Amino acid sequence: MLFRPTAAAELDRVSALFSTGDPVNWVDAARYRSDFADRQYRPEWTWVAEERGELLALAVWWSQPTNDTPTTLDHLYVSDRVADRAGVAAGLLTAAHEAYAAAGASTPPEYQLRLPNEWRRRDPVQAEMAWRRAAVERVGLTEDLERLQYVWTADSGVPESRGRLVFEPEPSDEAFVDVFRQVSVGSLDTTTRRHVEAYGRAAAAREDLDFYLSAPATRDWWRLARDADGALVGFGIPWHNPGGPNVGYLGVLPESRGNGYIDEILVEITRFHAANGARRITATTDLVNVPMQKAFERNRYRNTEVRLILSAPVPSTVDGPQ
Repeated sequence: MLFRPTAAAELDRVSALFSTGDPVNWVDAARYRSDFADRQYRPEWTWVAEERGELLALAVWWSQPTNDTPTTLDHLYVSDRVADRAGVAAGLLTAAHEAYAAAGASTPPEYQLRLPNEWRRRDPVQAEMAWRRAAVERVGLTEDLERLQYVWTADSGVPESRGRLVFEPEPSDEAFVDVFRQVSVGSLDTTTRRHVEAYGRAAAAREDLDFYLSAPATRDWWRLARDADGALVGFGIPWHNPGGPNVGYLGVLPESRGNGYIDEILVEITRFHAANGARRITATTDLVNVPMQKAFERNRYRNTEVRLILSAPVPSTVDGPQ
């Protein structure tokens, strides 16, 4: 079986492989074509398994148009006519990962799945997940993270501010590195904890900063949050991802937790986007982060789906947190 990237001239042939009946894959042919035109999907990031001229498997990776290597696997399909679907999928992913490493990728892209709530209780989803999970584990994507997707819509109404905090712009990136570092202490966010363990607090904070700076047009939206006495209590980052307005990041300093400030900062982000015309705002939080889930629910956000992220373990560069 031949594992290979596609060519731009194969767009129609590749588009025909997107199944509308699959309960796991969420990218359809229309979405693929749209993001292909924007260079978020590319021929060299779209791989197929071919045997005797027939395309039997498809893997599609995504990234920002400015990136040289992909960041996430969005779509994985193997024909049900293939006896060993996990084996073919693993071979396809292995070939692609080797190519991405040669192009400069330091780690294999993570696999992001969008699943219905209570997906574990749905037998068709479980069946389609089984071979996919077996395949990605064979290529090193052994860490899992389950996140809940939330959405605010304009018909829910804009939540009222309690006015207890003052939100200030801050031009210094170093000031945000410092608050990222502070809020990582005792954080319930799984990715934050993993990165702190692997890199130390200072390096993990700088990585967070760099990630949000990857959307430079949103930098002026960032705000530090202070109480009535002027003391720093946290911060909020309204953001804009490929899906539209987003609750990028919010955090409360450890010594200020338990005062309801998480709601105040979330309301500020929501009101910021709404004032700029947003009719829909997305957000995610980890399944284990119950306080953040409750904050979303109190402030008119609705849980719509699950995001399951399968990734390679974060390689450690320090002996312990710094």
